[in-house]
Amino acid sequence: MTNTLIKQHSVHAQQLWFTGVEQVEVRGHIFAAPRADELLVEVECSAISAGTEMLVYRGQIPNDMALDATITALQDQQQYPLQYGYASVGIVKTIGTNVDTKWLGQRVFAFQPHSSHFIATPANLIPVPADIAAEDAVFLPNMETAVNLIQDGSPALGERVVVLGQGVVGLLATHLLTQFPLADLLCVDAIPLRRERALQLGVNKVFDPFSTADISALKQQLTAAENVKGADLIYEVSGAPDALNLAIALSGFSSRIVIGSWYGNKAATIALGGDAHRNRLKITTSQVSSLAPELSGRWDKTRRFEMSWHMLRNLRPSQLITHRVPLSDAPALYQRLHQSPAEILQAIFSYSNA
Repeated sequence: MTNTLIKQHSVHAQQLWFTGVEQVEVRGHIFAAPRADELLVEVECSAISAGTEMLVYRGQIPNDMALDATITALQDQQQYPLQYGYASVGIVKTIGTNVDTKWLGQRVFAFQPHSSHFIATPANLIPVPADIAAEDAVFLPNMETAVNLIQDGSPALGERVVVLGQGVVGLLATHLLTQFPLADLLCVDAIPLRRERALQLGVNKVFDPFSTADISALKQQLTAAENVKGADLIYEVSGAPDALNLAIALSGFSSRIVIGSWYGNKAATIALGGDAHRNRLKITTSQVSSLAPELSGRWDKTRRFEMSWHMLRNLRPSQLITHRVPLSDAPALYQRLHQSPAEILQAIFSYSNA
């Protein structure tokens, strides 16, 4: 049936482009009316990833791989100039003739680079539940990553768990871990604001990785039990390869280390000799684009998204947003994230301010 609600006109959009190392610019783009199977989305907000996205900004992405092989908009981008971003929430404003009218006016999430508008097919959009606000929905990929981390680590009753890194993903994972009956939940981060938020979420103690006294106290905390030394489970989500050596130092016999960070082209020497070798450590790399084989019999992406929505309702992570800026302020914001990351917990582009 022909949809009579289509608006056949072009739209002038603003898009963010990474044009070189530490260089971004906002470019205008004209979108024609959507084709029959497409929709036009007007973006309300998009979240900046202070981890992966800053690797793009700093030129630390390996040039022999796509930014994300599982996200259509990022598969072919490897060199500047390029677009990036994977957390956009907006309202469907225009639909093609073959698109169900139920999409019109629907709030949606999309793994989409930063832009005031974009065109997509329904298959590339995720409807946002009516009871979740746009600024909470924009955390969907980070919450899914946190859910995946928990599933990959399989925390158990009475375990001692350490989370290295309390950026947004680390904080979300910490929030999920507070719901487990753990013997101890300890977090490490160099930034006071992040340590404060972790305590607010309910962790037992927080530590500064650059404080000798703090790390000594952390190690002492993990040797309190006479029979089992070290943490049972350690998550590395700091984005710093050197943190893997701290994870190893905090581990004991048969400890599990889950690496959630993506380091881009950064590298570090990892100490896998001595006790690390004798301890039979279980080191797992965790990546949200797939599910662990042992889960795939009962879990799929749809089920994991449903769990992520549930956890977003539970936490309302918009409380983690510290900066809301229009897209036109992108150059200054990225420089601030690069030079003074301690001041910003989560930044978003708010397109109502554009």
